[in-house]
Amino acid sequence: MKSAIALTLVLAILPSAALAQADLHLIPQPREMQLEGSAPIRAMTIARPANSEDAFAAADLVSSFKERGIAVSTAESGPGPRVVLLRLGAPSARAVLLRHSLAFDSAMRDEGYVITPDGNRIVVIGATPAGVFYGAQTVKQIIVGDGDQARLYRATVRDWPAMRYRGFHDDLSRGPVPTLDFQKKQIRTLAAYKMNVLSPYFEHTLAYESDPLIAPPGGALSHADVKELVAYAARYHVDVIPEQEAFGHLHHILKYEIYSPLGETPHGHVLAPGQAGSLPLIKRLFAEIDSLFPSHFVHLGADETFELGRGQTAERVKTEGIGAVYLDFLKQIESALRPSGKKFLFWGDVAMNSPELVKTLPKDLIAVPWHYSPDTSFARFINPFRDAGMETWVAPGVNSWNRVYPNNALALPNIQGFIRDGQRLGSTGALITSWDDDGESLFNQTWYGDLFGAAAAWQRGESSIDAFASSYGRVFHGDLSGKIDEAERRITAAHALLRAGGVGDASDYLFWLDPWTDEGQSMAQRIRPYTHDVRILAESALVFIAQAKPHVVRERDALDALELGARRIDFIGMKFQFADEVVGMYDRAADSTSKSPARDLADITGINGRLQDLRDGYSLIRDEYEKLWLRENRPYWLRNVLARYDIATQMWIDRGERINLARQQWYRTHKLPPAATLGMPASMPGLAPMAR
Repeated sequence: MKSAIALTLVLAILPSAALAQADLHLIPQPREMQLEGSAPIRAMTIARPANSEDAFAAADLVSSFKERGIAVSTAESGPGPRVVLLRLGAPSARAVLLRHSLAFDSAMRDEGYVITPDGNRIVVIGATPAGVFYGAQTVKQIIVGDGDQARLYRATVRDWPAMRYRGFHDDLSRGPVPTLDFQKKQIRTLAAYKMNVLSPYFEHTLAYESDPLIAPPGGALSHADVKELVAYAARYHVDVIPEQEAFGHLHHILKYEIYSPLGETPHGHVLAPGQAGSLPLIKRLFAEIDSLFPSHFVHLGADETFELGRGQTAERVKTEGIGAVYLDFLKQIESALRPSGKKFLFWGDVAMNSPELVKTLPKDLIAVPWHYSPDTSFARFINPFRDAGMETWVAPGVNSWNRVYPNNALALPNIQGFIRDGQRLGSTGALITSWDDDGESLFNQTWYGDLFGAAAAWQRGESSIDAFASSYGRVFHGDLSGKIDEAERRITAAHALLRAGGVGDASDYLFWLDPWTDEGQSMAQRIRPYTHDVRILAESALVFIAQAKPHVVRERDALDALELGARRIDFIGMKFQFADEVVGMYDRAADSTSKSPARDLADITGINGRLQDLRDGYSLIRDEYEKLWLRENRPYWLRNVLARYDIATQMWIDRGERINLARQQWYRTHKLPPAATLGMPASMPGLAPMAR
């Protein structure tokens, strides 16, 4: 009863995405839009732009519509509506604006655009290549559906961004390292939703020629990779801003003996301020970064320097204080790298740890305050830097790390609130962060949070989670049924249900936890009231996905990743349920008064035994996981994850074999060995006895 009530409450607070939409929803939602109805569309024509700089935007439209099964012509006169891309300064653009009484304000100049129907034409007007490109991306969305289901909405749009810098920050240093092809897909996709920054995060996964020991074989971006990526991104108006940790998070460098003397502690995580070799190492690494990344920005990291004061700087920290030592070294780093002419970003931990020292920092540093949970206000993370006269970018997160699927019940309110407050307090940018702490995260599972971040950074004020939740499936996947939105809603509800029950959420910890260890038995007692409803939510999500799949042609890999997330959540519930059932069955079979011990033993381990189900669960998910990993990542690190699946599979095989031997013993003697000798608890705390 407790679980059912919690489930009802969770579903009630989540936006319903299954309702049919009578109007047009876009991601991001334009600042101003008027609709004049819609009509089926079978073909269209993309006019050759008069300005050669806009030819790429036109070609991008052509390839997108072809992929969606919509016939496209680039002839001077072709079938269907004609999309025309114009620059603001062209006489024809001014005539269109005058004819439709549309203004193009100064705020729109850098990245804004106008779209208007003009007879049988759809006219896109921008003052810059970026503005024209973003208008073309909106044109993609005002054609809803694919193939013979496509409909064109006649929409008049005036639009421009709320924040100048809108980006995604991708962790490349804790496991998965994407292929160059997948990074190009990231760029294409993020740009389609008007993001203009990709920030790859490096601790040791950039191949430095000056320090070749640092990068792991097969697990780093080469110079050639970076140059190709940067050139590709520029076509999509995406700035690639590298982050190389320059203070903390450097264990994978400092673990090597030749670098260990530079660490605050031996083979530790943090560079020691004052150590003679620390600044020269930083200068070498960033000299190569400057040669590879033309961006005006570079991110220094400098967060979570937890070891500071525990080793080489212990006496200095006692005398001066940890905040002063931290800030002094950060200023030294900035001074050493200043000749590059770059603008330096750094993580805003110092605001929380030593707010009184923020005003001593160089004013041209850009602070990036971060926080990854929902909150009523994020001002305390931003104001110390704002009050010191520093530029800020805010950094919420997609809450994908350490989870079998991102917890969007946390991620979306976090993104919503942090970006809302950032805009209100003058932040000029937003970096949506994804971390791979567990080394298992799949990027294709994060698009929901990524796209909401893109919307929130472009849109003014507080972005609506409800509007996004009812738009995501149709915009990203082309699913007009609402079933993908409903699947996302069910998975979000499963996370929320576990969290409401006090067991965290659908974490990797729960997925890997052995329910028969002491810790597993303790968790089983807490999770037991929720396993049924969590499984119903996950399995109903799987049904919605299966029903949507035959009709979806867009972003199939992301849909498969969503399906994997639902399967892993379902398996968490199944594992704890079946572990309980096995204990109860064995206890009943061992009872001399039992009427059907053979049946109970067969249900534990046999053709359809519970232990075989758990074996099959891990092995099936392993194979699906491997396929999805390789669709986006290099093989590097994959074995570390697959080994866990193999060990878990083998564990349940071994347990099945031990109970099979006990089963044979029962046939001979009608006695069973104690459960503990088979690696099974004699009873589970809080587990009701099974009927005899």
